[in-house]
Amino acid sequence: MASKTLIVQIVTLCSIFLPLSNSADLNYPAVFNFGDSNSDTGEFAAGMGLLIGPPNGQKFFNTSSERECDGRLIVDFLMDGLGLPFLNSYLDSIGEPSFQKGCNFAASRSTILPATAPSRPFSFGVQVDQFIRFKTRLLELLAKDTNIGKYVPTESSFQKGLYMFDLGQNDLSVAFLNKTLDEILASIPTILLEFETGITKLYDQGARNFWIHNTGPSGCLPAILSLFGTDPSKLDELGCVSSFNKAAKVFNLQLHALCKKLQGQYADANVTYVDIFAIKSNLVANYSQYG
Repeated sequence: MASKTLIVQIVTLCSIFLPLSNSADLNYPAVFNFGDSNSDTGEFAAGMGLLIGPPNGQKFFNTSSERECDGRLIVDFLMDGLGLPFLNSYLDSIGEPSFQKGCNFAASRSTILPATAPSRPFSFGVQVDQFIRFKTRLLELLAKDTNIGKYVPTESSFQKGLYMFDLGQNDLSVAFLNKTLDEILASIPTILLEFETGITKLYDQGARNFWIHNTGPSGCLPAILSLFGTDPSKLDELGCVSSFNKAAKVFNLQLHALCKKLQGQYADANVTYVDIFAIKSNLVANYSQYG
């Protein structure tokens, strides 16, 4: 579960990387989020017809929240910080979801590269296509009935809104099941080319404000440690699986370079790169300070 301290760190680090962008206006009418389980607020559960029960949601929602965690996700805190409601998932059809302030396309297990397994159907390309359908259908409906504006974003919200991204972790982690570290490092340019293609599609749809999280130290995840961390010689100074964290670091260097390229290519856009790896590594290294 994310904490207020974590969100403060995010805002602090954003101030470091904001020179990539033209401004730091946080008055966004809507947010459109793309990602994996780090920011999934119900997409995977709805899309796969799953019921996600306790202990998920028990620390904040007191019931299942369709998030695969016991409380809120970082995206929930960010929405709260922007003065906006939590994002409903695109496929959520229960509970009269409102999309006036944005929509969440993030789905657990998602990758940037096209999905190769039935259990990971919502790759980044699919999420972008879902957004384009979402926008197209809403503009058609708004042209027929302006009264639905209290439930869906206006046309200007799509241009002035914030587009958030948290992807890449699964592309790297899943690859370790059948690839060597060198093979994974060699695949990173292909992964990021796919990401750039999606960003370009969104830009062509009018998106101008991009908030891009790099990937965290997946070698510190308990699931990864249980599978790959039994040999102490393969752990880094944090006690995490070093190969996973090395892959994440190389991915992040190239992602940062891509963000700078995008900012130079799209002068009318704002590209903000957020160093989630540094934030989470700090939490692991100084866990006693955070309870």
